[in-house]
Amino acid sequence: MAEDERCRRFERLIVPHLDAAYDLARWLTRDPVAAEEIVQEAYLRAFRFFDSFHGEEGRAWVLAIVRNTCFSTLDKEPPASRFETFDEIAHSGAFDPMPSAEDAALARESTAQVRDAVAALPLEFRETVVLRELHGLSYKEIAAVTDAPIGTVMSRLARGRLLLARALGGRPDKE
Repeated sequence: MAEDERCRRFERLIVPHLDAAYDLARWLTRDPVAAEEIVQEAYLRAFRFFDSFHGEEGRAWVLAIVRNTCFSTLDKEPPASRFETFDEIAHSGAFDPMPSAEDAALARESTAQVRDAVAALPLEFRETVVLRELHGLSYKEIAAVTDAPIGTVMSRLARGRLLLARALGGRPDKE
């Protein structure tokens, strides 16, 4: 394949998933700066190995590269550095700029509770919940990203949702 065509195909199939890649890296690392570095490294890897990609939907492929880059980076860092927080409200820009003060306060509190509950999940459940609930990946796509059987994905998602419900006060603390 000609280099120009390869670049155009990469831009069409992989670059549109940059936001999802950053979001996954941020949730896995809990550090926005590390997430940026990981995504940059992952996209360099993706471009380097793009000739091995033969599909027409690049989201799961590039998210798997981001995940693997995250884990190889996390393995090099001391465990304490894995638990830095990210202020979703301050950095997301996801809120209506003109809510009432009361609505804004309630939204911040609710968002903070959910963010903290997701961030507190063990990594294997957190990544599965983020991929399914925030990015809408199918079980099959999550299995491809995490290199886990679909049954394991389903189990992790169910367990992650249960842990979230408990953390948010939605269910009693029993199995």
